[in-house]
Amino acid sequence: MEKIGKYELIREVGHGATSTVYLGSDAFTQREVAVKVAFPGILKDPKRGRLYTHLFLNEAALIGKLSHPHIVQTYDAVVDDHLCYIVMEFVAGGTLETVCAPGQLLSVERIVEIIFKCTRALDFAFQAGIIHRDIKPANILFTCTDPNEGDIKISDFGAAIIGSPDRTLVQGIGSPAYMSPQQVKEQALDQRTDIYSLGVVMYQLLTGQLPFQARNSYDMIYQIINAEPRRPSTLRREVPPALDAIVARAMSKRLDTRYASWQEFAQDLAQAFRARQAKVPADEIADLEKFDTLRGFPFFADFSDVEMWEIVRFSQWSRASPGTLVMRDGDLGDFFCFLAEGELKVLKSGLILDMLTAGDCFGEMAVIGKSNCTRVADVVALTEAKLVRITARSLRSSSEACRVHFYQSFLAVLSERLTSANTRLVSF
Repeated sequence: MEKIGKYELIREVGHGATSTVYLGSDAFTQREVAVKVAFPGILKDPKRGRLYTHLFLNEAALIGKLSHPHIVQTYDAVVDDHLCYIVMEFVAGGTLETVCAPGQLLSVERIVEIIFKCTRALDFAFQAGIIHRDIKPANILFTCTDPNEGDIKISDFGAAIIGSPDRTLVQGIGSPAYMSPQQVKEQALDQRTDIYSLGVVMYQLLTGQLPFQARNSYDMIYQIINAEPRRPSTLRREVPPALDAIVARAMSKRLDTRYASWQEFAQDLAQAFRARQAKVPADEIADLEKFDTLRGFPFFADFSDVEMWEIVRFSQWSRASPGTLVMRDGDLGDFFCFLAEGELKVLKSGLILDMLTAGDCFGEMAVIGKSNCTRVADVVALTEAKLVRITARSLRSSSEACRVHFYQSFLAVLSERLTSANTRLVSF
């Protein structure tokens, strides 16, 4: 077995114009990795060597900077005259290219969820001062071999602008079919160039073809600047008007009518998704809906997106019909809940103590204490309700930052309850 640095190279998993990617093994961390190795002498190429060096140095500069569940992690790098390689997280499921052809298309709901996750990941990168500049299906990976399941991760930040969003650092990189009008004109770039490119990816995922069909790069660039694509719904009947509008806005040629931020893009996707979703079973609620629901609660105002995705992974979602006893007075508790939808009533000896509405947290005293806590009231569903359950074990196993934010928010909730109780006492 071949070795490079401290990494064992197991087999080739892909290659491009400048490098070969291998599945590797890191004996120290006991994990599989992807090792991208530059072709020998590529950095000394008299015409393109400087560009290739920039691409590898860009990826090397991201070590430890983009820790996000939907971005491929960069672990290690060596860039010198004799040896050049990047060590990254290994993602086994292939790229979005596999679902961009007619006959291979994903459901509309799955596509919206994928694009939503991309918007949040690229916003995270943008907040760190990074514009990807080469968003395309080949650079978005599936974590599972079944594209209908699992997560996605954005890869290949070699072409990224890091820390200088007002200018293009290196010309001549990227894929013309996915470039924004501003990028093909070599104008100043900001996050809206990636918004345009992700709009093109969304178009292709929905329809199985690129928005512009061209014989060569020059014709492609002309169309990007001057032509308007057909609406996705004219190529795929089940695409709703709301998604036509989202794609059109993301791909607007004019910056003043394109989405100005990733948050706006994500918000419209979430609304379109909810409009299409029927009342699905609780265990089939999509990650997009979970994330968007929790993100809207004041409790989670100070949580980062990374922490929110962590909660999406370990939370348990369920539905309760009217009259369902959600928590019983006197029971031992090892979980707490949020009410995502509907109304609940809190009872003690048959008397109503409180009413809970969407966003309210309850049962948290069971996990705040040092040992299991006895419930002190009944909680009953007054209407059809959607519940989010988090166990004490899940909370203890979460990241330190996530736990700290939970306890800070618990304190805020308890403070509000004490203030409300004091107000009621004074009124008597």
